[in-house]
Amino acid sequence: MSLELIDGCGRVVEYLRISVTDRCDFRCVYCMTETMKFMPRDDLLSLEEIVDIVRVLIPAGLKKVRITGGEPLLRRNIVNLIASLKALGSLQEIALTTNGSHLAAYAVALRQAGLDSINISLDSLRPDRFREITRFGYLPDVLEGLVAARKAGIARLRINAVIMRGRNDDEVVDLAKFADLHGCDMVYIEEMPLGDITEHDRQVQYVSSDEVLDLLQQQSGPWLASSFITGGPARYFQHAETGQKIGVISPHSHNFCDTCNRVRLSAEGRLYLCLGHEHALDLRAVLREQGASAILPAVQQALSFKPRRHEFDLAQPVTLRRTMNMTGG
Repeated sequence: MSLELIDGCGRVVEYLRISVTDRCDFRCVYCMTETMKFMPRDDLLSLEEIVDIVRVLIPAGLKKVRITGGEPLLRRNIVNLIASLKALGSLQEIALTTNGSHLAAYAVALRQAGLDSINISLDSLRPDRFREITRFGYLPDVLEGLVAARKAGIARLRINAVIMRGRNDDEVVDLAKFADLHGCDMVYIEEMPLGDITEHDRQVQYVSSDEVLDLLQQQSGPWLASSFITGGPARYFQHAETGQKIGVISPHSHNFCDTCNRVRLSAEGRLYLCLGHEHALDLRAVLREQGASAILPAVQQALSFKPRRHEFDLAQPVTLRRTMNMTGG
């Protein structure tokens, strides 16, 4: 049996996004409802099981893992998980995506454990607007976390912002300037149509990546296409004068599925083959019932069903009731 992780379309999978919890202290309007019901903690994969899964997949070509949630810093012993993954010795990158609210307390420990990069979700620089979008977020905590991560020496920091018309599209340029000031890359994301939210109309508030790039070109250009890649779906651009990098993730306007190299492991151990489909392997059951030796064959078989592309249509009713916090951001 080949050790490689190759899907039915011939794409090589080398990037695993791992959700360690569906819980979050924010309730961002594009991600979930205000009154969420989270899964029982007993249903979560143990940290040891997560490490076992990664250990098995590394010889098959796994190169990068990203720890996500929910909010991953709410998971007990998260620093130990980072250290255990680092101790495996063969991963090219261990990354984390966080809302930043607890980052100040963890930044030094995460760096010492071996974390390579952090993506921080920051949709607005205005405290009142930030609170409105996140429902429970407190902007100074996030900004403190960003500064702490920089001081701790995290090699790569990135700010992510979901851009919504009439909510924060007037902050596109300000966010880029803020990211540059703090030595961060800046990535703008088109809103994903996951979860049946009622707070706003996604079709009305949709802002394409092309619109974002036009704003940047008009107000702070020139931005030139860059060959820079991180292993994820972002397309990058670099400022011709300052060298700053910004990226866009465009699930609607510029489908990137032909280069997809990712799968997602949910907090309860379901391996989702595509963010835009329900195809999933119950990897927790495989591990607990058959043992670690059964993981690789099961994953290889599942990859043959990985869809060629997602089918997002904002004009149609939501078909994926699963919210982003359930799958991992």
